[in-house]
Amino acid sequence: MMKTGLKFFLTIIAITVTGTLSAFRADTTKFIKFDGSLKTRFEYATETNVSRFTVRNSRMGLSGNIIDEISYRAQIELSNEGKFEVLDMYASIKPVKNLSVSLGQMQIPIYNSYQTAPAQMLFANRSFMAKYFVPGTRDIGVLAQYDFKIGGIPAEIDAGAFNASLINKPVWTKALSWSVRAIIGEMKGLRGSAKIYRYPGLETDFFLWGADLRYGGERFKIEAEVLDRRTLYNNDDLFATCLQGAYSFPVKNAGIFKDITPALRWDMMGHNIKDNGIGVNRLTAGLSFGFTASPFSSLLRIEYEEYLVDDFIPEFTRYDEIDSNKFTVELIIIF
Repeated sequence: MMKTGLKFFLTIIAITVTGTLSAFRADTTKFIKFDGSLKTRFEYATETNVSRFTVRNSRMGLSGNIIDEISYRAQIELSNEGKFEVLDMYASIKPVKNLSVSLGQMQIPIYNSYQTAPAQMLFANRSFMAKYFVPGTRDIGVLAQYDFKIGGIPAEIDAGAFNASLINKPVWTKALSWSVRAIIGEMKGLRGSAKIYRYPGLETDFFLWGADLRYGGERFKIEAEVLDRRTLYNNDDLFATCLQGAYSFPVKNAGIFKDITPALRWDMMGHNIKDNGIGVNRLTAGLSFGFTASPFSSLLRIEYEEYLVDDFIPEFTRYDEIDSNKFTVELIIIF
């Protein structure tokens, strides 16, 4: 507890000092940007008749450019269900036009940020594929990103290699994990991607592939994704898919609220579904009340999850409430 408190105290000092110094810089090619998010919630599990308050996420980050060709990103998690974590800690170099190479601790490029980032998620809980398929969303390694256009449409190819040791663990290894991803389109409009990921290990040796398609505008989003993970040492195949969407309706004369956003999601998951069928279906319905003129930003969310479990799911054995139907009231502040 004392170590965590000390880390928190030193982190606040570092951010404050860095921000103060950056304010006095005369060199306009150097800048610093601060961002953060806070998610706190109340949950009630109907099947076990228990409830809890949690601070699910409390993140602060810094980003900026040393020169036009060199940028950095640093982000910490003050409380991930009570745990302090260093999340992002990497630098990016642009050696030639359209090519960026990042080195450090970063998000593995297989998940979409709108499925994993607390500030972008449409629902209180992540989809099955974002929560159960990979042991962590970040690792230490190198990632190359090349941007180009296909008939005037933006496109991107990512390729990376990582320690296969999760975050904050710079281990020596003979077998790195690696990933390749291709993206076409933009977040506003139509966008699609396909990706593969190889993660070697004694107990987590797997190959993963996935694809997604989304269409979005300023006030609406509809997103679909599939993900398949084959564990090589026992040939177990875990498959999941997700379909979700939301529309933000602006409101007037509603006090502190500027919009109302209903959201719906269906996702499913199963092991070896060709033989066993779908293991679990989940239906999630949410209603959010936004505090700002920008939709999908700071908000108050009310949500209900309905689990339809048809087969044994080993991922659900951690505690009784993990697959219980739930009511959630969540406050999200983004700054």
